Amino acid sequence: MPSHLFADRPAQPPEPGSVDALISQTRRLRGEVDAVRRDTADDEDDAQGRWQRALCDLAVHQLDDLGEHLGQLREGLPAAPEFDGRAGGAAEGDATAPEPQQARVGSAEWNLLTDEVNWSEELFQIFGRSPEAGPLPLDELGSNLFSDDQPLLTSMVTACLVDGRPIDGEFRIVRADGRVRTLHMRGEPVLDSDGCTASMWAVFRDVSELRRSQRAVRESRDSLQRRREIAQTEHRLAVELQEAVLPPWRGSLRLPHHTTGALDVAAHYLPAATSALIGGDWYDALELPDGRSLLTVGDLTGHGVTATSGMAMMLGALRGMAMAGIEPGPLMGWLNQLLEASVQPALGSAVCCRYDPARRLLSWAQAGHPAPLLFRGGSGRALRPPEGVLLGATSGAAYGQAEERLEPGDVVVLHTDGLTPRSVEFGRADGAERLLALAPRFTAARSAQDCVRMVVGEFGAGEREDDACVLVARVGG
Repeated sequence: MPSHLFADRPAQPPEPGSVDALISQTRRLRGEVDAVRRDTADDEDDAQGRWQRALCDLAVHQLDDLGEHLGQLREGLPAAPEFDGRAGGAAEGDATAPEPQQARVGSAEWNLLTDEVNWSEELFQIFGRSPEAGPLPLDELGSNLFSDDQPLLTSMVTACLVDGRPIDGEFRIVRADGRVRTLHMRGEPVLDSDGCTASMWAVFRDVSELRRSQRAVRESRDSLQRRREIAQTEHRLAVELQEAVLPPWRGSLRLPHHTTGALDVAAHYLPAATSALIGGDWYDALELPDGRSLLTVGDLTGHGVTATSGMAMMLGALRGMAMAGIEPGPLMGWLNQLLEASVQPALGSAVCCRYDPARRLLSWAQAGHPAPLLFRGGSGRALRPPEGVLLGATSGAAYGQAEERLEPGDVVVLHTDGLTPRSVEFGRADGAERLLALAPRFTAARSAQDCVRMVVGEFGAGEREDDACVLVARVGG
């Protein structure tokens, strides 16, 4: 706020050309912000979208106010009050002046020597007061205020008139029509030649919509922050649950122990490019009581705690039924019923293999899942899948079972869909071909862990839309 005005020192308006340029820039910027606002997705469930729209609304309100201020600045305030009811108002016909029903800025001056009061037309509109009723004297201005805000106005006016301090504060008024508005008041005393207060002028700005937009920004920002915190918590829980459920072994695992024809097993989990996408992928390998071994990979739809908790339920049930001696085909049927009866509806795909080292026989079943890949003698092929639909897709589904005789040195690869993401560049079939192209390298590999490293080197570098698991089993001599 500039220093106190003097009644004999008229204010000089700025150069019209420079203000016109600012008005044009403001209008152009306002249109660009409004275009951004229209392009923002209007989804009430999208907290970030609500925050972006609130920011755009706030920017539009501020630019509208700026345009009105510049319009009044172009016209300039009168050098001295003439009490014609138009001091500080925008000139008639000014394209930037606010429409009567949209007035947000008005001015007033109270002459302390003559008790004359001058209000602009816009101020009458802001207060919802008829011009015929006349302007409010300074001592009655607080009658329209909230009772909580009246002491603030009294203090500001007293400090201005007595101590010569500028006025700068906000308060709420109740209009005659019952509408509540928030006004920002800025004013200064006007001194006579003796340095005494001759009058006081003030500019009132209706900031109701501006404050409403600011509240919307704060609320949407807080909502977005809360959602982010919830997402971070859920992500942490999902990671902890996944780590608790997936097999604890790292490196290679020999199944079964101390047996001819045993499997050398290794596995790896590949996270999605976006760390928040913790899915329901699983892998497992364990020795069964009858000396055979279980190999499995699978995937549940969804991400986060729901997917990982569902994965924990499925993997726990699978382990239990395998330990009880249930064959892969019937086991898949029971898993389908379990998923169908679960509280959280979901779909899942899986492959379950039971390996008999004595006969080197692999018995397996699948539920809408990529078939195991068999590598032998420098070439590879996908095993012919038995009948099997997605888990949870239909009630009472039947799941077939297939068998494959393995030979020493064979490599069996199980993987989930995320390893070969469907995209414009690579489809599922393309991904399988990329895996099969590794056949010569698998044959030369010394262990299952070496094969896993080759798969990770082939598929782990690019950005992955979903997480994935790969399990490699190499048949010993």
